[in-house]
Amino acid sequence: MIKRFGRILKTMLPTPFSIALLLTALTFILAFTLTSSSLSGVDRVVEVLGFWEQGLWDKPLLAFAVQMMLMLVLGHALALTKPVDSLMSYATRFCTSTARAAAIVTFLTVIVSLFNWGLGLIFGAILARKVGEHTARLNGQLNYALIGAAGYSGLMVWHAGISGSAPIKAAEQDHLAGLMGKTMSAEQLELLPKSITFSDTVFGSMNLVAMLLLILVLPAFMYWLGKRTKKMTSLPQVSQTAIELEDPAEGAEKLDVSRLFSLFFGLLIVTYSIYLASNSYGTKGVGFITPNFINLLLLGLCLSFHQNIRAFLKAIDKAIGGSSGILIQFPLYFGILGIMTNSGLVQQFSDFFVRVSTETTFPIYTFFSAGLVNIFVPSGGGQWGVQGPIIIQASMELGVSLPKAIMALVYGDQLTNMLQPFWALPLLGITGLKAKNILPYTLALMGVGIVIFISVLLMF
Repeated sequence: MIKRFGRILKTMLPTPFSIALLLTALTFILAFTLTSSSLSGVDRVVEVLGFWEQGLWDKPLLAFAVQMMLMLVLGHALALTKPVDSLMSYATRFCTSTARAAAIVTFLTVIVSLFNWGLGLIFGAILARKVGEHTARLNGQLNYALIGAAGYSGLMVWHAGISGSAPIKAAEQDHLAGLMGKTMSAEQLELLPKSITFSDTVFGSMNLVAMLLLILVLPAFMYWLGKRTKKMTSLPQVSQTAIELEDPAEGAEKLDVSRLFSLFFGLLIVTYSIYLASNSYGTKGVGFITPNFINLLLLGLCLSFHQNIRAFLKAIDKAIGGSSGILIQFPLYFGILGIMTNSGLVQQFSDFFVRVSTETTFPIYTFFSAGLVNIFVPSGGGQWGVQGPIIIQASMELGVSLPKAIMALVYGDQLTNMLQPFWALPLLGITGLKAKNILPYTLALMGVGIVIFISVLLMF
């Protein structure tokens, strides 16, 4: 059944970029047919295309895209540092069976992903690979596919962590007003909070309970699965580390290979980040956690942990390819948002949610709708841009807590990453596994997540 489901997904879903183009065409048709305008015919087509172009090159949203790219690239580069590699090598010593390895890989990947999604994505993939290689050296047996799924488990929690796209954008001063400026009236905009800090979203009681449950339950569940699955011998070949010969540094190039040079600037940036956090904590709570703060801290850690500037730049070269999807797809999502906000589709969709929802059921509907949208928009940032305005508008009209509505969207978006293989591509490339190998186990993780997320949404 799982294999059949995987074939259906592969048959029905083209590449994410093609999906973005199809969604753009669908949004154009909906705007043209469902919304009213004083224009008609060719003039109406040009008007809607103008809405699309306005969104496509929206400067604040393009800045958001760059922030997300940096978050992924710097997180990936941090995963390639020696201290992180040493942590992974140490952890593999305790992975003496499939069950123990699955639990350890899941636990560490979830913890790291709550700090940064790019770091967690690559960390989990490399750790799974190292566990497989460690077992191969010992001529042991391991359910390598289960370990690969464990290395992907962080994508099920990332959006509720401190690098989650929706919470960190909501925490930016006046972001909500900017997002809703073309949808809400001046009176409604006055009712919007200037920002929604992490104290109410990521560090709110509901999310803390949800994340604690996931940290405890997911490793235990994977341990249980490991005890009950067959051992597989299709382990990866042990990679041989090649010695890279580099041209000797001359003159000013010696700065590029100086350990002290990179360490000095790395520690300087980290220290300044801590200063910003300590100075802001008393007055803003955890409101200092924004995309810019996270990227600043990641940059400082990368420079501190890499051997030198040359090693850091090599890691950036390896990591930057993973951000290509954000670079080329985010503007298309912003174009969709431009059509929706300027044509009135946001208001129509939010009115629909208001009609079918109550204060209790709205977060549940948001959760499931976000999970569905994530299949077609496999990016938390892109999804926030497309679905965020609808959720905010409906929440205001229903009187639902905005932080809770945002976290409902977050939970739905991250959960169906266990079904949508887009972000699994780096892991599959590193581990040598195929999507069909890990899908049975990621779907099982998704089932556990559904129970946990719906429970906390109903409890709080």
